[in-house]
Amino acid sequence: MNMTWEELESTCGQCRKCGLCETRTNVVFGVGNRSADVMFIGEGPGENEDLQGEPFVGRAGQLLDKMLAAVDLDRHTNIYIANIVKCRPPKNRDPEPGEQDACLPWLRSQVALVRPKIIVCLGRVAAMKLLKPDIKITREHGEFYERNGVLMMATLHPAALLRNPNNKPAAFEDFLKLRKRLDELHLAPAPGDFPF
Repeated sequence: MNMTWEELESTCGQCRKCGLCETRTNVVFGVGNRSADVMFIGEGPGENEDLQGEPFVGRAGQLLDKMLAAVDLDRHTNIYIANIVKCRPPKNRDPEPGEQDACLPWLRSQVALVRPKIIVCLGRVAAMKLLKPDIKITREHGEFYERNGVLMMATLHPAALLRNPNNKPAAFEDFLKLRKRLDELHLAPAPGDFPF
């Protein structure tokens, strides 16, 4: 799919490739700097995201924003955030494999347009789909992998950190590793471009 951002978002907004379209309020396409060096990918929107049409805006998103800010990253200026599936799975269940496969072309197109140097998978579902099916997120988070010239890492999902706050220090270490890797790549965060 070679589309512009506008074409991609418009076409994605009309998607009916799986049953998730039947219960969505909004397609949750993505947010952030569309030429960011770092892209964060979660599994799918929750209730707040479905209502607002933006990824990671609930309590988990607020925690994510705090962790990002601690390493000089921000969803509006120097990263891009998307999910594997763009529509909320009912009752916030994990997206099913068929739903993920139906939505993956949208994510691939987003990655192709952003051209990130680093991709961070937020949580087990994203890590299993994008890194390796047998990943053990609690043991392998924070490890970098290289795929086709892109560095990839998994970290614990912010919602999981809200359920188990004892894991927050380990997840924060992942963010520090990300910051260090960005600095090593001489990818200091660019100030937000003036929008017009």
